Amino acid sequence: MSRKRSQISRRGLLQSSTALLGGALLGSRADANPEPRVQNVNTNSSPSNLKITDLRVATVHKPGPSPCTIIRLDTNQGVYGLGEVRDLASPTYALFLKSRLIGENPLNVTYLFEKIKQFGGDSRQAGGVVSVEEALWDIAGKVYGVPIYQMLGGKFRDKIRLYADTTESKDIKVYAQRMKARKEEMGLTWLKMDLGVDMVSDTPGTLTGPSGLNRWESNNLPHPFLANEVTNKGIEMLVAYVAAVREAVGMEIPLSMDHLGHLGVNSIIRLGKAYEPYNLSWMEDVIPWQYTEMLQHITSESPTPILTGEDIYLKEGFVKLCKNHAVSKIQPDLSTSGGILETHKIGDMAMEYGVPMAMHYAGLPIGAYASVHCAAATENFLACENHSLDVPWWQDLVEGVEKPIINKGFIAVPNKPGLGITLNEDAVKAHLLPGTGFFEPTPQWDKEHSVDRLWSMAPPRTPGRVG
Repeated sequence: MSRKRSQISRRGLLQSSTALLGGALLGSRADANPEPRVQNVNTNSSPSNLKITDLRVATVHKPGPSPCTIIRLDTNQGVYGLGEVRDLASPTYALFLKSRLIGENPLNVTYLFEKIKQFGGDSRQAGGVVSVEEALWDIAGKVYGVPIYQMLGGKFRDKIRLYADTTESKDIKVYAQRMKARKEEMGLTWLKMDLGVDMVSDTPGTLTGPSGLNRWESNNLPHPFLANEVTNKGIEMLVAYVAAVREAVGMEIPLSMDHLGHLGVNSIIRLGKAYEPYNLSWMEDVIPWQYTEMLQHITSESPTPILTGEDIYLKEGFVKLCKNHAVSKIQPDLSTSGGILETHKIGDMAMEYGVPMAMHYAGLPIGAYASVHCAAATENFLACENHSLDVPWWQDLVEGVEKPIINKGFIAVPNKPGLGITLNEDAVKAHLLPGTGFFEPTPQWDKEHSVDRLWSMAPPRTPGRVG
């Protein structure tokens, strides 16, 4: 490079740096002197003065499971973000966060997540916090003109592999044919079957367990406390289903299993050994995830891999599982685990311990695309669940993306800013939960007064007001 070119290059760099620094310094005085437009950044106006002004909801009635709530975070500059409260969770989980968000800059994603994450919890209780986190990332991407995966460090893949449940049938031939159709007609490259003891328990001699359990015992007691054990006869019948499915779909395609039923540890290990010839990718949620040592024992004894994680909120629960190698694979549901960034962190942590990460998802396209961005940017990702292959209008809810959304078992990663989607308002309105509105005003949630500081805990890592 010539001396003259070098001088010009350095002069240009200095001028660019000065312009950027000047823009940063003037940001706090945008009313008097608006920020300069920075190349390749779609500010839409003034990011430093962006404020959240509203939070509204629309609840969609979706079969299998239902319902799911879309949230919309509005700002003072016309930019809005979309998020989704996970299936079967109350919109209230999101609405009561509104008073804690109004007036905040949505670009402070981590700060706001730290501010509200105390209001989440395992399973559906996380729905509100996560929906807000998704909407914040959607806004940030739109303001800066980049897809969410880019803000996570870029992508490892251009399309996201899906796996899906298959409606079970007690007729073995019908069940096997349904699994085959998932592969051959829908193009899935990863299959999952629900196969629990309920499929065989009406046959005498298949299950040992106490009769006369009350409703609390049946619905709320964890697996080890119900004293249910599958018999040799029951195992033989269950194995027949797996054998028929493998015969129909072949040994090459990954095949996973869920909903085994409330069984004791020994029964799970026996099933894991019985399924060994069929090379399952995993048995899912065999016992509650909190029982780390029990899971560790099952994992060490079962030749069939063990997976769990769809109900775990935040990274800490996954750290314990991965550090102790209590499971072979993890499966966070982004709508429970804490959102896009938290799930990405979970994947990176698991990678360090040599644990692959699948993802669970059972909602609308909004949350599905949040999962897509996270999966694209997470190195140890395997496949993401989708419960909506049989819902014909599912993909109609959003626009601006490649259709069909689910194409031969994959979803393409969008390259547009934020989530990369817009709502098809007419389609959403057509499938609203009866008796609910479409992003109606929510002034009743504007001023909920509460001191939220956790006094006996360390203060938040991020600066600023938390109350």
